[in-house]
Amino acid sequence: MIIKKIKAKKIKNSRGEDTLKVIVKSDITKGTGAAPSGMSTGKHEVMAFPEEGVDFCVDFINKELPKKLLGLQFQKYSDLKKVESLIDINKYGGNTLVAVEYAIINSFGNAWEFVDENSKQVPRPVGNVIGGGAHVRSDKVPDFQEFLVLSLNCPSFVKAMEANYRVHSLVQKKFKKLKKFNNEISDEGAWIANISNTEALDILHESIKEISRDYDFVLQIGLDVAASSFYKDGKYYYKNYSNEEKVKVLSSTEQIEYIGGLIEKYGLKYVEDPLHEDDFEGFAKLSEKYSNKCLIVGDDLITTNLDRLKDAVKFKSINSLIIKPNQIGSLLKTKKVVEFAKKNKLFCVMSHRSGETLDTTISHLAVGLGTPLFKTGISGPERESKLQEVRKIVGQIKAKIAE
Repeated sequence: MIIKKIKAKKIKNSRGEDTLKVIVKSDITKGTGAAPSGMSTGKHEVMAFPEEGVDFCVDFINKELPKKLLGLQFQKYSDLKKVESLIDINKYGGNTLVAVEYAIINSFGNAWEFVDENSKQVPRPVGNVIGGGAHVRSDKVPDFQEFLVLSLNCPSFVKAMEANYRVHSLVQKKFKKLKKFNNEISDEGAWIANISNTEALDILHESIKEISRDYDFVLQIGLDVAASSFYKDGKYYYKNYSNEEKVKVLSSTEQIEYIGGLIEKYGLKYVEDPLHEDDFEGFAKLSEKYSNKCLIVGDDLITTNLDRLKDAVKFKSINSLIIKPNQIGSLLKTKKVVEFAKKNKLFCVMSHRSGETLDTTISHLAVGLGTPLFKTGISGPERESKLQEVRKIVGQIKAKIAE
């Protein structure tokens, strides 16, 4: 594939914030790529956009980049080093490079095959049902950022997607019985209500039990605690701890005990960022006790950064990690993180961002890189488009196997 033309334009993400979309035309076809943005971002992530803003990056792509990019040939994933050498993410931000790379790999049609034509592993969806924390601009919500549903033993992506949607719908019905619920949703399409952490867990647990009766696989609860968002000076400050005790301050030791208690009580199968983003040793203490029962997932702890992942492996901090390409601003570095994680027998979770677009590249990356889980919400066009794209890829893989 030889690049013939590249163009960028400013668009809005799902939160109404500025981001960019890139269109690449090649001698084969054309591809597009759009960059998402996170609200709850780890401090170790690369800069998304520079202070000069999105227009500055659009001008660079439209005026400067073509001088060096046009005419370059891309045949395999490692060829992305050609574009990575042309875009300084310290000057233009990780989102600029990622959007260009997305457009390039989408120029090959089925991007998952460009990543790995032999890939047959389809991830299982992790869906956001109840929202809180930084994804909701209110104090009257749970402290935990996401209350999730997933199934690790579901034999079908489509069935798991259907079950997640049914849990989402049932929780809405249960919320309608509450006094303060106005059908509001979070940045990621999860339901918002004036409830505590424990009340949210109780409602989700009850809903999952009801829906599970109709399936021959087990639905389970996950949490994105996003603990750094309410951590300060060595303490965790809760505003909606429980119905009986709204305000609560926990030490690191107490936080580990609290999360461990929730894993036991609710049978949690997935806990993301249960401690602040630099507490490798605290993660390790939690993992030592519960990694045989639960996925202890690092997001802000790792930020798709190989050096931080190596530290986590050294400390035995996690058994799972979030993969977000624009956290590190490079598809080549993203692949290296996934490969290192697999080598060390860690679970990888390809993930969307809270400020999303209709771009579906991460669906292809989830399949092409072989991540067992795919965290992309349940409801809303930006989330559903990614789920439907994986569904389409399932059909392509089946057709390929049948050939």
